[in-house]
Amino acid sequence: MGLCHGKPIETHQSQSEITTIQDSNFPPTNSQTGKSSNFPFYSPSPLPSLFKNSPANSNSNSSVSSTPLRIFKRPFPPPSPAKHIRALLARRHGSIKPNEASIPEGSECDVGLDKNFGFSKHFGAHYELGEEVGRGHFGYTCSAKAKKGSLKGMDVAVKVIPKSKMTTAIAIEDVRREVKILRALTGHKNLVQFYDAYEDDDNVYVVMELCKGGELLDRILSRGGKYSEEDAKAVMVQILSVVSFCHLQGVVHRDLKPENFLFVSKEENATLKAIDFGLSDYVKPDERLNDIVGSAYYVAPEVLHRSYGTEGDMWSIGVIAYILLCGSRPFWARTESGIFRAVLKADPSFDEAPWPSLSSDAIDFVKRLLNKDFRKRLTAAQALSHPWLANYHDVKIPTDMIVYKLVKAYVCSSSLRKSALGALAKTLSVAQLAYLRDQFTLLGPNKSGFISMQNFKTGVVKNSTDAMKDSRVTDYVNMISSIQYRKLDFEEFCAAAISVHQLEGMETWEQHARRAYELFEKDGNRPIMIEELASELGLSPSVPVHVFVPCNTSKLLDPKHHHGNKMRSLNFRHPDKPAFFLVTRRGAVERRKNLEDRTDEGRSRMYLELAKLLSELK
Repeated sequence: MGLCHGKPIETHQSQSEITTIQDSNFPPTNSQTGKSSNFPFYSPSPLPSLFKNSPANSNSNSSVSSTPLRIFKRPFPPPSPAKHIRALLARRHGSIKPNEASIPEGSECDVGLDKNFGFSKHFGAHYELGEEVGRGHFGYTCSAKAKKGSLKGMDVAVKVIPKSKMTTAIAIEDVRREVKILRALTGHKNLVQFYDAYEDDDNVYVVMELCKGGELLDRILSRGGKYSEEDAKAVMVQILSVVSFCHLQGVVHRDLKPENFLFVSKEENATLKAIDFGLSDYVKPDERLNDIVGSAYYVAPEVLHRSYGTEGDMWSIGVIAYILLCGSRPFWARTESGIFRAVLKADPSFDEAPWPSLSSDAIDFVKRLLNKDFRKRLTAAQALSHPWLANYHDVKIPTDMIVYKLVKAYVCSSSLRKSALGALAKTLSVAQLAYLRDQFTLLGPNKSGFISMQNFKTGVVKNSTDAMKDSRVTDYVNMISSIQYRKLDFEEFCAAAISVHQLEGMETWEQHARRAYELFEKDGNRPIMIEELASELGLSPSVPVHVFVPCNTSKLLDPKHHHGNKMRSLNFRHPDKPAFFLVTRRGAVERRKNLEDRTDEGRSRMYLELAKLLSELK
């Protein structure tokens, strides 16, 4: 499989091999030769026609002298995404060398930057700095002891960020946002406790809880490179707990990796805590981020494509889970560009040891997190509800913001889409229904078992922090709660809150589609109007629409439309034989399946066509 095979984590020194995208000191990149570039950040040269005298535009009849022709054995290698990312982050954090200077973009010019954060300036009076315990890309962390105040005598960790490194307005805003996020989110048991922030003329000091148990990466290495399934569950539950909390508040971490999780103590069952929110950002549920940040081995494909949300964190968690269970990285290469190419193109291997000896639930858990289509990826709350973790003790399922997005789409849908989703909802497994029951309960149904749209607002308010306001999640929830719609019982809530994309990503998708079709055919006896289907599929009135549902022609149309001319315009060859015709979206080729019998083979083809139809209705 080539790049899809992981490389075992050998020694602690191999941590240096885990290339971080933010680092401006990348090793030289040796891009492999290829015929073309498939990377989204490839941009061609400026329009050559603008430069009339350029040798690039010269031909055999031109009088302009040009560079002598050189014959290469193979095309130029594709541009390295690593170079692109390094340049982007160099501009972001002001680390461009004098001979690499470029025109500043927007507010990136280092002139008149305001480096006053408004923090207390009496750090030295409150804390005495100790030895350095860690170093990052934009600062370093030291232990310290509180000299007075409520923390007097307590050991703390202090992240020191030199102001000399804040050479752009973006870098200054990153520090300001990091402190703001830590201040808002502090209090969760799996998130490092934030105490205060200080500054002086030279540095910013972020005072936090001191975690003495070391990094998760060190713990993995001390166990021989991997965890048992039970021990891995304990780690994943804690990671998912804090990440689901962050995502509910509208905060995406963007740099989840084993190095950014610390144990509180050296004890075997010590609490795990997330650290380093320096690259974190706010994201509204219906918006996408586009700046490329993260660590190479853990970066999600959609981040490289410059359009991502909280799903990028879930990919990183999938990589961590893969490493925990087998001791190898799912995507590995010798160069940064090779890593990114593997992330974009290669599939992780589940064939080599120890995967065949692991439970099917564990394998399914990792696969559903490492799905390259972010729409099919599990959310943090869904991952906590996965059968692999469902029976683990002390698992608390939090509110999932994807439910809000799905319900919003449902209430604005046509009756056709609602009927299709209702049929799909009746095919869900016990585990899937348990997750939906938890989400329904968190919304606080009344004694009759119904929820109103107002419940979606009250269900979030009790978990609200200042971060939720800054990320405008509150505005999004207020918009949903203002929609006028009838009350939902649990059955309709299930139809509204299921994701067809995620069902498609499951190995049981065909069975869901088949059973949904059987229910749809049995219960959906009313005629479905052609205009309704055309509207749902986004077809313009000018596109001819044909028969689309397998049924008897006498039930296909309303009586007022059931006449000879109409039947001929719908391409029926025989009025008494069942047929199945389907039209795709605008501009697509019409697909037709004339199933003149009810054989198993014919029905199987109809199920698959229904699956395609439901996919189109997402």
